[in-house]
Amino acid sequence: MENPQAGVSGPFFQRLTLLTGSEVTDALEKSRVIVFGLGGVGGWCAEALVRSGLGSISLVDADVVCASNINRQIQATSSTIGRLKAGALEERLKEINPSCEIRVFHQVFSRETAELFDISGADFVIDAIDTMPHKLDLIETALAHGRRLFSSMGMALKLDPTLIRTADIWETSGCPLARLVRQGLKKRNFSGHFTVVYSPERLPGHFESKGDGGSAGDIHTDGSLAIGKRVIGSSVTVTAAAGMALASLVIRDVCARFTPQGGQHG
Repeated sequence: MENPQAGVSGPFFQRLTLLTGSEVTDALEKSRVIVFGLGGVGGWCAEALVRSGLGSISLVDADVVCASNINRQIQATSSTIGRLKAGALEERLKEINPSCEIRVFHQVFSRETAELFDISGADFVIDAIDTMPHKLDLIETALAHGRRLFSSMGMALKLDPTLIRTADIWETSGCPLARLVRQGLKKRNFSGHFTVVYSPERLPGHFESKGDGGSAGDIHTDGSLAIGKRVIGSSVTVTAAAGMALASLVIRDVCARFTPQGGQHG
């Protein structure tokens, strides 16, 4: 049963409407976002969007919650260990806004599975995918469909969320994963443009892949997996901030349609 308090005219999103105006929150309610990857970055992004009155969201992740996810993934609790990440997050988001249409995909995105997700029907595509080949596949697919794409770069081995930045992929510096993405795209003869969230922070002992940007298991987005079998550290203060930055790019993009002070991403 639909909750009458959940619409943009109800109290759920009143504070955002006061900030942005009703045209923006109306537009968010009519928007559809697909979030690929529901780890330490993508899960927080999805939550922020639903808390901002998004009307339709698709959640894509084939993984299950494990104990080591609890330090940074929003749907990871002691009671959700062993459950599918997408399903656990869907349950949480439905409690936040029962009126939000949520579609769940327990699949890995790849060139072979791309047609399952109706990317052409999305207003925004969020890339928080871990493994490099699938990340590159999504970037190419989303832009080939003319979708608005916002992508997370590497947030593992970082402690300072105030260093997080947004930029065009070709203008990033100091982020090993962004470098690998650029290399991988160049090898595919891809020269399109999209906005990424990244951090140039380099902690002492930072491990940097010597990979070519095209093999599985290079540097993963939030450190859940990494080079080969090596697990690398990550902090919720950084991964959650990156997820919030991705959600902010969506919200500000919608704001910019209606008001010049809506802000420019990147």
